[in-house]
Amino acid sequence: MDGSRGGAGIAEEAQRPLDEITGAIVDSALKIHREIGPGLLVSVYEIILARDLARRGFRVERQVPVTFEFDGLRFDNALRIDLFVDRRVIVEIKSIDRLAPVHSKQVLTYLRLMKLPVGLLVNFDGETLREGLARIVNKLDTSAASRLRVNQRLSNSAPR
Repeated sequence: MDGSRGGAGIAEEAQRPLDEITGAIVDSALKIHREIGPGLLVSVYEIILARDLARRGFRVERQVPVTFEFDGLRFDNALRIDLFVDRRVIVEIKSIDRLAPVHSKQVLTYLRLMKLPVGLLVNFDGETLREGLARIVNKLDTSAASRLRVNQRLSNSAPR
């Protein structure tokens, strides 16, 4: 786990809006994809993205182990978060031909277990990054709507 910190302190992180954090992550990912392109290992993109975000002043942790409890059972280090930005946004990085629906569901499960509102799924292996980029939300107020939101259709079309 890399607990590298940018120039931001805890108090500053708490005040940073989620849209600002996710916007910076998307901007960094686009820059990396434009300059390097597809075809590298996930670990390479993870290291480069973490460093770029840290240089922008974000607190970035890599390969964060997550422990959770369910129905009286404790699961130590049950999953690992690729990047955890400002202790508020999960970033799941892929370098695969095509994203499958299970990848968005994976991020949503991570968000639910960690009780976080937003995460990003970034696939660096596409021709363009746009086809491999999704903002996934967990009980986030609709005022924070984004064109990148994956599960917005699900919540709007669900029977009431």
